[in-house]
Amino acid sequence: MKIIMLVSNDLVTDQRVKRSCLLLQEMGYDVFVLGRILPNSPSSLHLPYKHKRFHLPFHKGPLFYLHLNIVFFIYLLFHKFDVVWANDLDTLLPSVLVVSIKKKKKIVYDSHEFFTGVPELNGRPLVRNIWTWIERYSMRKLTWMITVNDAIARLYRRLYGIDVLVIRNVPIRKKEFKPKSRIELNLPLDKYILLIQGRGINIDRGVEEAIEAMQWVNNAILYIIGNGDVFPKLPSLVEKFHLHKKVRIIPTLPPDELILYTFNADVGLSLDKPTSINYRCSLPNKFFDYLHAGLAVLASDLYELQKLIKTYQVGITIISHDPRHIAEKINFMLSDRSRLERWKENARKASLELHWDVEKIKLKEKLYEYFKH
Repeated sequence: MKIIMLVSNDLVTDQRVKRSCLLLQEMGYDVFVLGRILPNSPSSLHLPYKHKRFHLPFHKGPLFYLHLNIVFFIYLLFHKFDVVWANDLDTLLPSVLVVSIKKKKKIVYDSHEFFTGVPELNGRPLVRNIWTWIERYSMRKLTWMITVNDAIARLYRRLYGIDVLVIRNVPIRKKEFKPKSRIELNLPLDKYILLIQGRGINIDRGVEEAIEAMQWVNNAILYIIGNGDVFPKLPSLVEKFHLHKKVRIIPTLPPDELILYTFNADVGLSLDKPTSINYRCSLPNKFFDYLHAGLAVLASDLYELQKLIKTYQVGITIISHDPRHIAEKINFMLSDRSRLERWKENARKASLELHWDVEKIKLKEKLYEYFKH
């Protein structure tokens, strides 16, 4: 059985897609992944599965999505496959259209977020209506789908009456891992390290407020590692508040390098604002990365995050995005080393339950059932 997987990114850091591909290969399927090349993408990738990336004339906006969908449609139309696996709504329409033409083919839809509820669509009713139409049309063609947490699954079930499988974005448990020391990474030995990481450092992620909060945080340095819509604006905020000694900004690192920094931090920050239904229902990937690295967590008071933080006792939440309030919470977390160490130990214990070997069992069983019919 040949499975073609569609992704709108450059395949470099998408760990969910990588985990899914490795599972499919483990199950004996022939996997081929289609993505795209960005201006800063590496020219070649060493991935353990076949892949192809397209050069597109546009990298964002309506023309990008139009070209992406046309390219994927044409490729699927003229190549053999048994299953097309669409990751997120921006790859679903060409999958549905081609399967309508090529009968007896199957679709797996993995929605990594509540796409029509992202903050980038706020104040853009025409664009939101277009994506909503695409979603409604496409979902009528599906029998089931995958998403990342219970809150988003409930939304899709209510809207479309569809069977939704929840597969959380948990990392593969690293059984043999040797982190580098702070000395090797040139990290401070006499300060607590706070960390915000991710490729989606976008609008309403709370990063700007975290930087401003560092004016009142004692004995700590904030590292921000990744990229996103607001990332280019962050150095000017550091300059504005004179925080050169308290904030470090590092562009996206490969996963194997990023994890070295994560394991040397003390507190991981996840400060998404509840300004959109997508963020209100979110469960960011970095939260699980923090747990696997043994970090205490300071997070927004969002439903999915709050539930896990309380269940596993790995940190605290904020009730406001006021920078002084964030600073107060950070200082509280750092004021008692024994309490901080308990949170960090609880995070390590939580990671023994919240890892890919547990989640993939559910996905594996569903796929066997779906593919055999």
